[in-house]
Amino acid sequence: MTTSGGIVIVGGGLAASRTAEQLRRSEYTGPVTIVSDEDHLPYDRPPLSKEVLRSETDDVTLKPAEFYAENDITVRLGSGARSVDTAAQTLTLADGSEVGYDELIIATGLVPKRIPSFPDLEGIHVLRNYDESVALRKQAGSARRAVVIGAGFIGCEVAASLRKLGVEVTLVEPQPAPLASVLGEQIGELVARVHRAEGVDVRCGVGVAEVRGAGRVETVVLGDDTVLEADLVVVGIGSRPATGWLEGSGIEVDNGVVCDNRGRASAPHVWAIGDVASWRHDTGHQVRVEHWSNVADQARVLVPTMLGQEPPTAVSVPYFWSDQYDVKIQCLGEPQADDTVHVVEDDGRKFLAFYERDGVVVGVVGGGMPGKVMKVRAKIAAGAPIADVLG
Repeated sequence: MTTSGGIVIVGGGLAASRTAEQLRRSEYTGPVTIVSDEDHLPYDRPPLSKEVLRSETDDVTLKPAEFYAENDITVRLGSGARSVDTAAQTLTLADGSEVGYDELIIATGLVPKRIPSFPDLEGIHVLRNYDESVALRKQAGSARRAVVIGAGFIGCEVAASLRKLGVEVTLVEPQPAPLASVLGEQIGELVARVHRAEGVDVRCGVGVAEVRGAGRVETVVLGDDTVLEADLVVVGIGSRPATGWLEGSGIEVDNGVVCDNRGRASAPHVWAIGDVASWRHDTGHQVRVEHWSNVADQARVLVPTMLGQEPPTAVSVPYFWSDQYDVKIQCLGEPQADDTVHVVEDDGRKFLAFYERDGVVVGVVGGGMPGKVMKVRAKIAAGAPIADVLG
């Protein structure tokens, strides 16, 4: 039996919740349904590697149940989308039920990459959802040594949280420095310095060959034959867009759901938002942005467009942050690893750096310097010469 209709949002995170909220703010009065494979109401994911893991909070729900009831938003939990028929405009859920839609918004986010060669041992974790964070927290309570594989943002945040819990941590990264592929080696070294000062054994330029154990992980063998004892292993080697359920749907997927600059996918009445969505940039190339603040910007464009209204035209400057120990690492703009980096402040722990490309300031990254980072927003938006911020 096919149920529902109206606008159906697939996903259980920030993008789903924010889009539903934006629909009601835009005075859409038709049915709104959120379909999620999670057992929890849509929740915030950044705290999973920080406050939840450190037992500082258990409630990361974005909106209480009363919000959805008061705004007449149906939330179907525990059974995600299995497939979509764009001709019939129906979703088939994992439980076999069907949901019809007038407009479909894909907000399924990401799934963490795993290492297929790893055996199925107790103590090996990935971190993407709430239940995984709680399970890791429980095991961290009795662990002595942990190996975190991958020094991206999630890996660095998990390493910092585990150290705060008193666990000995080794952070392993094949790149020359943490975050090197995102922020460049120079800033990556400054991040590594923060971790080493907190007692983390940071090992870069080496990968993991295998993990060993009898039922439970016991050791990690690195590519240089170093053997590390470990009670816990956390794999943080990145994520991929959650688009597997779209196979055979005819919806174009290429590193995410391919959309125009308003969030329209290739099939009629299908849209995508958030981490799973690859929007066409003004330059003509496709861009998929995995930042928390990006979701609100996209919702303010997608929802009015879908409803036949005019979206805002304000230029937004990408922004993201990462909390590691007492240092909030913030980034404005779109820095690339091969940009020219100007470190203008560095006191041994906190730092401020500008990113230059073709003589223009394209980004700023600061560690523990929130005011100075935010002051550069207008310069980045205007494409100001680098001399304007160095002077």
